[in-house]
Amino acid sequence: MKLVVQRALESSVKVDNKIVGKINKGFVVLCGITHTDTEKEADILARKLCNLRVFEDENEKMNLSLKDVGGELLIISQFTLYADSMSSGNRPSFINAAKPDKAEPLYEYFIKKCEEQGIHVEKGIFGAHMEVSIKNNGPVTIILEK
Repeated sequence: MKLVVQRALESSVKVDNKIVGKINKGFVVLCGITHTDTEKEADILARKLCNLRVFEDENEKMNLSLKDVGGELLIISQFTLYADSMSSGNRPSFINAAKPDKAEPLYEYFIKKCEEQGIHVEKGIFGAHMEVSIKNNGPVTIILEK
């Protein structure tokens, strides 16, 4: 499981020109799932994500977590995080990404585990073509992988 986490001042996701998810201060999370991922990886990454200390404290040090600042999550499924673009040619292969019948339940499970951490979560629509708007804060981008 791979997460690309971007600290944001605000963000939204549209499907068919309609906003389906919107947050204020928090993280935009692009979530990729591979064949070997299980609930164990989702549990570990949900805890890590919700406790990741990359928000500034009163001394302008990245010392506060999403929980500390009352932040929110916008989690977007992103199978292209498992693209193999180096093996051959210029067209990436996505064989390392889990098939939707495995990935979607694990994506939903991951969201539930983040909500259980006390975080408000918005999300995109799994498998849909989405337009994601992000107002980056920093910018700060962290990759979490398990």
